[in-house]
Amino acid sequence: MEDNTLIHYENVEIRIDENIILHDVNFELNKGEFLYIIGKVGSGKSSLLKTIYCEMPLSQGDGYVFEYELNKIKRKQIPYLRRQIGIVFQDFQLLIDRSVKDNLEFVLKATGWKDKLNIENRINEVMEQVGMENKGYKFPNELSGGEQQRIVIARALLNSPKIILADEPTGNLDPETSKKILQLLHDICDRGTSVIMSTHNYQIVSMFPGKVKKCHNGTFSDVEM
Repeated sequence: MEDNTLIHYENVEIRIDENIILHDVNFELNKGEFLYIIGKVGSGKSSLLKTIYCEMPLSQGDGYVFEYELNKIKRKQIPYLRRQIGIVFQDFQLLIDRSVKDNLEFVLKATGWKDKLNIENRINEVMEQVGMENKGYKFPNELSGGEQQRIVIARALLNSPKIILADEPTGNLDPETSKKILQLLHDICDRGTSVIMSTHNYQIVSMFPGKVKKCHNGTFSDVEM
């Protein structure tokens, strides 16, 4: 893989049990690129993202993420791969029994951060980046859906990942809030972090430019927008 290439998939097939979810998956993701994966619910978008962070195996073909060959990656290497990837889920997955700041601190401590000042500074940086600098004391249930998704994006940014994977990040949000979240993800991409975003909302894709791939009936193909 070239230095600029973060992900390279060649003739990849993804199965769940005996069912082929996607076949002939071929794509590359380079530094600073924004890639949309579009398709209906159940078309394989989430399964494809799960292979990138080793939640699901490749059943055939070759996949490389950073310097790791997915078919040969050792279990002990997976945490190091995942530390370079920020994941944004549709359903937020915030810890509801603690404040926003404590949610972010929990992630940093779990990934090896120890110095209190460094932890506080990093939390302040990502909160500012997502426009939530005054909301650290709040609990998730005190925030709107859009605000919760901003916190999820802040959480994904904590360890300065090379790639953000956003799985239907606007799926539960109204159109105006969705547009703001999309703008935020593009701003992050403009700063050099590559973004892969899955969505079934074709309208969103036309708002902000990016490369587009489509999951449809087990295939994975280019789309001209």
